[in-house]
Formats: sequence, structure tokens, C-alpha cells
Amino acid sequence: MSRVTLRRLALAAAASAAALSAAPVAAHAAPVPLSDPLSLPFMPPPPAAADQGDHLVVTVDHAGAADGRYELDCHPDGGTHPDVRGACEKLEHSTRWGKDPFASVPEGTLCTMQYGGPATAHVTGTWAGRPVDARYDRGDGCQIGRWNALVPLLPDVRG
Repeated sequence: MSRVTLRRLALAAAASAAALSAAPVAAHAAPVPLSDPLSLPFMPPPPAAADQGDHLVVTVDHAGAADGRYELDCHPDGGTHPDVRGACEKLEHSTRWGKDPFASVPEGTLCTMQYGGPATAHVTGTWAGRPVDARYDRGDGCQIGRWNALVPLLPDVRG
């Protein structure tokens, strides 16, 4: 079992335990027999085969030879992305509890006035069980840093 799978199982178990401990208990509630696990409250259903793994579509424009539409599957790895393993590893290392690897630059952030070129990218799909719809460009220092933080998911267009 991979480290990713173990981490996700641990997070799901912690969330289930928190939900169970926060649930009010009726004073005269009938006990739930342990022989009937389907009747336990707050237990999420097992994931369907279509829900397993992570799937992203990366569309790149104005990046020269890297332009195109790529599909990326992680857990298990696959797809048409030019560096499936590298992209999956980058995303895995960028994913932390409470931090969105696809987050946009926070409003009000001071960014350097530099231009990184006309390249744009759009990433959609599902990562770590959450929907993704993120747009990227290289219009200022913050956007360039945000793009570079996801290389090789996004192409390396640095001169």
C-alpha cells in the first residue's frame, strides 16, 4: 500500500472519528449492533471505482512546443502528460493538509512587475478528492512563481 493511500486512509479515519465524537447521543438510543456495519452513522461509503485516483486535464497555450491538452492520472499513474511521474510527484509533495497546491495568489499580495511571457495554462479535474479549476499565466512575479512551483505539471518555460 502506497504512502499516499495510507495518508488518505488516516485522514478519512480522523474525519470519521471527529464526526462520531461530535454527534449528539440520544438518552434512550438503541445500541447499534457491531455486526451491522452499514447501520453505523457518519460512515462514508466506499469509493466507487471511478472516484479512485486523481485525474487532471492540463491545457497549455502560448508556450511553444509545450502547447497542448494533456491528461494526468495519479494513483495509479498514467495519461498523456509528457512527464507523468514527475508531475504526480510534484503534486504529491505540494499537497499539505489545509494548503491548496492550486490556490491563486492572495488578493492584495505585492508582486514584482516582471513579465514571464505569454504562456497560459488551465488545470481542471480532481486532486486529493477535491475539484480543481485553476488558471495560470506569467504576467507578474507572483504568477511566475506560482507557475514555476508546479513545474513539471506545467511546462518549464523559463529562458
